[in-house]
Amino acid sequence: MSAVFVVHGAVAGSFATRIPWIKDHLHLSPGQLGLALVAPAIGSFAAMPLAGRLLHARGHRSGIRLLIMLWSAALVLPALAPNLPILALSLLCFGATSGVSDVAMNAQGVEVEARLGRSIMSGLHGMWSVGGLLGSAVGVTAAALGVPAPLHLAVVAATLVAISLPVCRGLLDVRPEPEEEAPPRFALPPRSALLIGLVGFCAVFAEGASGDWSGVYLRTVANSGPAVAAASYTAFACTMAAARLAGDTAVRRFGTVPTVRGSGVLALAGGVLVVTAQGAAQAIVGFALLGTGIAVVVPLCFAAAGHSGDNPSRAIAGVATVTYTSSLIAPATVGLIAQATSLRASFGVITVLTLGLILGARLLAPGAPRTGAGAATEQPATIQSKT
Repeated sequence: MSAVFVVHGAVAGSFATRIPWIKDHLHLSPGQLGLALVAPAIGSFAAMPLAGRLLHARGHRSGIRLLIMLWSAALVLPALAPNLPILALSLLCFGATSGVSDVAMNAQGVEVEARLGRSIMSGLHGMWSVGGLLGSAVGVTAAALGVPAPLHLAVVAATLVAISLPVCRGLLDVRPEPEEEAPPRFALPPRSALLIGLVGFCAVFAEGASGDWSGVYLRTVANSGPAVAAASYTAFACTMAAARLAGDTAVRRFGTVPTVRGSGVLALAGGVLVVTAQGAAQAIVGFALLGTGIAVVVPLCFAAAGHSGDNPSRAIAGVATVTYTSSLIAPATVGLIAQATSLRASFGVITVLTLGLILGARLLAPGAPRTGAGAATEQPATIQSKT
């Protein structure tokens, strides 16, 4: 299961490193590139609700194998686009395969977690981060050596498709009961998933904003050099990966709600350090704490969604839709607020949003009622096996 998350992350990391090549190759303005990069989110929104129906029809093992292979193969499409319209169309397909495979593999992760009776979702998302770092490392090397993006991405895509075949053999082959009806092609997510998704929204907003704006913040607010500015994102990404890999241990020891609340406190402290930073060192520490604080929240949101009702795929798709929305609007929102006021004010808003992690932690408790943020009580961290 971990290897599937590594492969998915490696595709995302590989693509991110070649966006500058695509921009230069097609002579795109920043506005044109920004417009094209909306297409993956649109594709994800449209495709994510289909995951439940596909898993019902093919079973988890076969369905995830197909989706991971499609996601890997789609990596080469953007680099082959000859113009902006074709690029947008290829990114639409790229995003669709990303979203539906994301939901499917998280549904499998919830099933594995339930059968093991212990928290594993944070570690799985940590492996996704590892895959992203590996993919980006290969991409940076290829770019530095002058390897054209189509060749680089084609080789990576072929390699990941080949890897997908053996790594998916170990997945649980979950299949519906004979009398179970197929889920609808499209359905609104349950209310429980929307409430859980709001907690994830706060975390992903901070993640998206920090990922895109941390370097700019170091340059324009903390007056640091380019190398130091780049280090801010490195600190943010590495602490996120490390925290996710350690997150399951924290959940097993302290429980879901205390872990999320503690994470929220760290994120809040990081935001305060960023907003009040007068130099680069304080800002980098702040971004590192932000990364640490938000790292485990989204995996635990997916886990909570998967255990919140009778249709895990539909609930996970609902949470994924809310969090994808957050990642889409966060960078632009930060820019608009900064334009109207200042970049410090933008991160002040992000800092306030981290309070949502502290206040909404109870919604992620196993077995918690989702009709509001009321008096849900923490249940034992272990989950009863479905077998």
